[in-house]
Amino acid sequence: MDLRFNLALAEGYKSNSQIARVLTEGWVKQNSYCPSCGEKPLNDYENNRPVADFHCLKCSEEFELKSKAGKFSNTITDGAYNSMIQRITSETNPNFFFLTYDKNLTVNNFLIIPKQFFTPDIIIKRKPLSETAKRAGWIGCNIDISKVSELGKIFLINNSKIINPENVQTAFNKTIFLRNKSQESKGWLLDILNCIESIPKTEFNLADIYSFEDKLKQKHPNNNFIKDKIRQQLQYLRDKGIIEFNGRGTYKKVI
Repeated sequence: MDLRFNLALAEGYKSNSQIARVLTEGWVKQNSYCPSCGEKPLNDYENNRPVADFHCLKCSEEFELKSKAGKFSNTITDGAYNSMIQRITSETNPNFFFLTYDKNLTVNNFLIIPKQFFTPDIIIKRKPLSETAKRAGWIGCNIDISKVSELGKIFLINNSKIINPENVQTAFNKTIFLRNKSQESKGWLLDILNCIESIPKTEFNLADIYSFEDKLKQKHPNNNFIKDKIRQQLQYLRDKGIIEFNGRGTYKKVI
């Protein structure tokens, strides 16, 4: 995997945004692979396709690319808020690649967030454009990946270090089970995952996770049996190998 952009791809382009798009999309096509099955190369769609930028011919996974110059951050600027919400709650939402590159036009971070981790909670509505703007009233959004479980942030390249593709595939497929869940069920599981990750210890007990009861009640006001729901989700995550049950109400994070 060559971390440098192929500058020849940008010949003839003058717009900085077009140059950035051509270089980053060209890099993904020439260097990346499918995080689900390992197939290489990924295939690109025609420009301006509304759903995705790339797809895998072997397993049919789809991917959209977001890229930026500079340091990796938790906030990624995206397009129209309503369109984004419609996409991530549909059955055709893609996985998202996030790529950052430095001033030497070299990739320093490249990660994927599988589509099952996209929920309305991580999409932040921006203020409408002013009345004097060309698109007055238009509302954009940001993607706040700080709200995404660590299981959903899978690096292919991390601080210029290339991650073993086998490890990437294992991590990508570990949470595929979430795709078969309803929005409500998936929301509960992701909420519990985030609670678990907020606990600083590798091993934790029911009292640790019960401490999030009030927070979970705020997110799920119609549920009057929060502790029962917590135990149910812990059992499911245990069965899926995300956590281990050590007996007597104690659990261990599986790294």
